[in-house]
Amino acid sequence: MTDLDAAVRELATVPRLLVALDFDGVLAPIVDVPSDARPLPEAAAAIGALVTLPDTVVTLVSGRGLADLAATSGFGAPVRMVGSHGGEFDDGGAVLDDGQHALLDALTADVTALVAGEPGVKLEHKPAGIAVHVRGTAPEVGARVLEAVRTGPAARPGVDATPGKDVLDLAVLQVTKGMAIDVLRERTGADAVLFVGDDVTDETAFVRLGDGDVGVKVGPGDTAAGHRVDGPPDVARLLELLLELRS
Repeated sequence: MTDLDAAVRELATVPRLLVALDFDGVLAPIVDVPSDARPLPEAAAAIGALVTLPDTVVTLVSGRGLADLAATSGFGAPVRMVGSHGGEFDDGGAVLDDGQHALLDALTADVTALVAGEPGVKLEHKPAGIAVHVRGTAPEVGARVLEAVRTGPAARPGVDATPGKDVLDLAVLQVTKGMAIDVLRERTGADAVLFVGDDVTDETAFVRLGDGDVGVKVGPGDTAAGHRVDGPPDVARLLELLLELRS
């Protein structure tokens, strides 16, 4: 039995469990076109069964906008969703004041003008910000665009920039997945949390985990998570094991 198997066996016995999962690179393999991403069937089936168990809450926690996350993942209630790195909860979207609305309008205009004509660059509009995706672009294009955004629109006062894998997320309010985990833990009354993520943005959640929680990093890279797996197929098997033990 691996250390992760043993941790999951213990986790499965807690009275109330929160299962929090990133989407891209965790449930769904990374693809060049973000809208083409889909969860592995085995992972989707395990989630569909887990969420029917008593005192078991399953939540997707993603950098994607909430509407995009719902459409791409294919999940709906009772699976919960948090989008925009914690900027949107499915029981209430991002709330901006007048100044933040004005800043968002200006930020969107700046970024749109900056990336106009750049081949392969995609923009994702969110209620509290905008994301610049360069996955699938030529390396020199991606590097040039991200540097221009970092030193330009991202440097505006009041803008929070979150780098990820081939993406730079810009928001007009400060949000992190770690803050989202704190909110979810409080709202659900969870006795323990399983969090699985693959990106640098997920580290803000891993460092929030405590005794009895289980953090799983997917793929390579430095991490604060206590455990690591190679890819989405391993995540599917992990969820199947948790389902078997908790059923």
